[in-house]
Amino acid sequence: QVQLVESGGGLVQAGGSLRLSCAASVDTFSSYTMAWFRQGPGKERVFVAKISPTDGSPSYADSVKGRFTIFRDNAKEMVYLQMNSLKAEDTAVYYCAGRYTGGNYESYESYDYWGQGTQVTVSS
Repeated sequence: QVQLVESGGGLVQAGGSLRLSCAASVDTFSSYTMAWFRQGPGKERVFVAKISPTDGSPSYADSVKGRFTIFRDNAKEMVYLQMNSLKAEDTAVYYCAGRYTGGNYESYESYDYWGQGTQVTVSS
């Protein structure tokens, strides 16, 4: 059974920073592609960032490129999202996701496991 638990959300002023954490409980964590998605009020869940299992290469949505950084610690079974220069439009529930198989990494349908989400609110 795979469990993902996010933490680190909160209220921050525009221009501020937050670091989200996702603790995974899964065998062979290092073999999983891990990602962050977000869902704003009344909006669909959208891709934010992902990190590959082998070489740790990241990919980002254009809206967060240059501001957010995803990284992982395989020994601790953790994945993080460092968010800088936050904007009001970054306000959303942020979800950690993981998958073992392939597919379009930007599609939430290709992920098998999800956390419960953590709220990020950016005040302008």
